[in-house]
Amino acid sequence: MKPIHLDRTRVWREIGATVRLALPLILAQLAAIGSNVIDAVLAGHVSAHVLGAVAVGASIWSLALVSGIGMMMAVPPSISQLDGAGRKHEAGEVFHQAIWLALAMGVLLWFAVRHAEPLLKLIGISPSLYAGVNEFLHAISWGAPAMTCYFALRGLSEGLSMTRPSMYFSFGGLALLLPLGYIFMFGKLGLPPQGARGCGIATATVLWLEMLAFGVYVFVHRNYEGLGVFEHFEWPDRKRIGRLVHIGLPMAITLLAEGGLFVAAALMIGTMGEDMVASHQVALNVAALFFMVPLGLAMAITVRVGNAVGRGDAPGIRYAGFCGIGLTLITQTISAGMMLGFPHLIASLYTHDRTVIGLAAQLLVLAGLFQFSDGIQVASNGALRGLKDTRVPMAITLFAYWMVGMPVGWWLAFHQHLGARGIWMGLIAGLSMAAVLLFVRFWRSSFRHRAGTFGPVASDAADATISP
Repeated sequence: MKPIHLDRTRVWREIGATVRLALPLILAQLAAIGSNVIDAVLAGHVSAHVLGAVAVGASIWSLALVSGIGMMMAVPPSISQLDGAGRKHEAGEVFHQAIWLALAMGVLLWFAVRHAEPLLKLIGISPSLYAGVNEFLHAISWGAPAMTCYFALRGLSEGLSMTRPSMYFSFGGLALLLPLGYIFMFGKLGLPPQGARGCGIATATVLWLEMLAFGVYVFVHRNYEGLGVFEHFEWPDRKRIGRLVHIGLPMAITLLAEGGLFVAAALMIGTMGEDMVASHQVALNVAALFFMVPLGLAMAITVRVGNAVGRGDAPGIRYAGFCGIGLTLITQTISAGMMLGFPHLIASLYTHDRTVIGLAAQLLVLAGLFQFSDGIQVASNGALRGLKDTRVPMAITLFAYWMVGMPVGWWLAFHQHLGARGIWMGLIAGLSMAAVLLFVRFWRSSFRHRAGTFGPVASDAADATISP
């Protein structure tokens, strides 16, 4: 095996390009977290009952959200490979079919969210919350088609390495949510107070406004000229939509698997008492906040790897993937240091209850330990998405989370009597297994064609992929 020559100039160039792409995406993800905070704060000021209904409803909605986002994640690598191949003018064709897929997915999610009552009964939600949760879900369901179309627009822009619009419209939506939520939930401007339903109405309204604003931006901005986005109309093409589903469906399942793992962990901890539940929520909120950084980096890595695939640049694939993963390790070192070094201080920002602070600090130390695993798995998955390699990563994720993480957590929590700490140790085991397997998968895929025989995209970027 020949030694690998490292071009330091290219490394720094790749790091710079990834950071420029990632920063707006990280801020956009933080804005999404901010929306959850606004909903919780407004609902809490209405009543504890409304806060409970919104919290449960938001958990159900999050399953629909990650399903829609996962499916639309097929768009950025498809567009970025075309861009890298010098065929950016064909992006409009991919986008047209992505919009049809987004509309179909939006209608499906609209129906599913409106008929979520069997799920509420399955997970044992208090019957007193049913009415409020259903009001929230019925209202927010109208935003599902806007949400999926919005992420199709984001996928088009991000695939072309234009990530700032995602940041602009995410923060624009955040700025609108506070006054709209206040108006609908508390009953202002002559409207009746609508509580949980008002929260759903406000969120759905913001989703439609974000989508329409992004569409107008794409229509008028010169950066999107020549792409064929609005020049002509296209009917659905089953073959092209099928290719997008082939890429996007495994990613939707992957996100559901990860989201389901944390939902299941919360349900198990829910049997351990109020203090344990509160400490889990504090630690999970901190971990989710810090996770936005590697998630934004992973989205940028997808675009950079996709560009290299489109150019037929096998070394470029490795530089894009490994530089991105290296950047993620740096950010995770910072987040791990904060959680391991100041767990009590961080927990005290959320509550004054000494018992909860003590328990949350224990969980934050465990969260600090899995920062590296979490960063490597999400970054490696982002690199594999750039190769349109999604089926094997889906299998890896299902195995790591549900065949390793969940059983280990359950055994430690209930058989070794470690409680919530055992559940979080299970999360560490699952994330670590996923990190190792996904990193090895990308390593092997990126070196499979060492002589640069990936080849430029020759016929259709939607077909370019890495075989299992």
